Amino acid sequence: MLQELLPPIVIRPSRRSAVHPKVLFVSSYPPRQCGIATFTEDVRGAYDTLTGLTSDVIAMDEQGAARLYPAFVVGTIRRDEAASYVAAARLVNASDADVVNVQHEYGLFGGERGAYLLEFIRAVHRPVMLTLHTTVPNPDDATLRVTRELCRHADVVIVLTSASRAILARDYGVDPSTIRVIMHGVPDVSPYHGQFFKQLHGLENRTVISTFGLLSRGKGIESLVEALPLVIERHPEVTYVLWGETHPEVRRVEGERYRDALQARAAELALGDRFRLVNRYMPDEDVVGALLATDLYVSPSLDPHQAVSGTLSYAVACGRAVIATEYQYAKELLADGRGITVPFRDPQSLAAAMLSLLDDPVLRARLESAAYAFGRDMVWPKIAAAYRSVFVNALTLQLGALVEAHPTLRC
Repeated sequence: MLQELLPPIVIRPSRRSAVHPKVLFVSSYPPRQCGIATFTEDVRGAYDTLTGLTSDVIAMDEQGAARLYPAFVVGTIRRDEAASYVAAARLVNASDADVVNVQHEYGLFGGERGAYLLEFIRAVHRPVMLTLHTTVPNPDDATLRVTRELCRHADVVIVLTSASRAILARDYGVDPSTIRVIMHGVPDVSPYHGQFFKQLHGLENRTVISTFGLLSRGKGIESLVEALPLVIERHPEVTYVLWGETHPEVRRVEGERYRDALQARAAELALGDRFRLVNRYMPDEDVVGALLATDLYVSPSLDPHQAVSGTLSYAVACGRAVIATEYQYAKELLADGRGITVPFRDPQSLAAAMLSLLDDPVLRARLESAAYAFGRDMVWPKIAAAYRSVFVNALTLQLGALVEAHPTLRC
């Protein structure tokens, strides 16, 4: 009877799972183009390199989507079909996975504030690690209710910043002992400076200011456009490049209206070829190359509660001099002299910050060194090891609880 109630893999974990638990990730996944998909691909790849295992994935799909996934994507969940979440839980329970890691973003899951995900978590007979990419302070009633329930049913909640941990404890009443902070992972690159990568992009002898990522109105690029004439007046060698295509969901709703408006305003300001928009999706290796061609990286997001930014993390990892608006993640990542933060929607302050770094190479070099040194703790192998530690601890605690409840299992 007990064997029917409790999955054998939980009662008697293998020697493998005690050191290298096998993970099943629930998330969006490439070829879907979104930040969570890219993050999951990276953390899964780093974890599998560390453990020598092949982790499985259940991919989140929009209604009507048809994607060709790699073989380790063992199933999909239709975002707006509650029954699909229960079917996915059955798939997990029949698998050899030791733990489940859900990469969570509110818009990724169906139901009110993603409430359908609860159907999955309640039905899964494995320890669940819930990675929250967004933690909104002062939540509305629906967000509060759903998030509390998700955290209550998860064995461990993972967040990417200390600020997010504090928000969950203060505003959601989540037990801090169940929350772990694991930073956003980054590639391990050398802080290279030189003309090689600039030549690759036709930017020889230019001082390059850049931003990259999937384009949408919340990125705040319009403030940067307004700031550029003030910068170029003193530094005519400056060229700004925005690398990245329009977010697929934005393009589906409004086409390229935002990109077109940015180009039109740049033309009105007579920026010419000093303002460039590169409209294509950027895989990791291209992002690193673009950053190594960059002198100043600017992240002018308009969301004060933005809890994480992979693009900002990558810029820090590459040892770039970084300027960002005062959103949650930027304030934490760029603290202690690792970068400069400025007010939202303030082209004058943005221009002043860029000029302060362009005018003072010593200050710029100091920021670059501080950023690169901090980024060493964020490289993917270290992040994978942190995830493994959380997985192992969760399995150990669950086994201990089972033995305490059922002493006969000790034999």
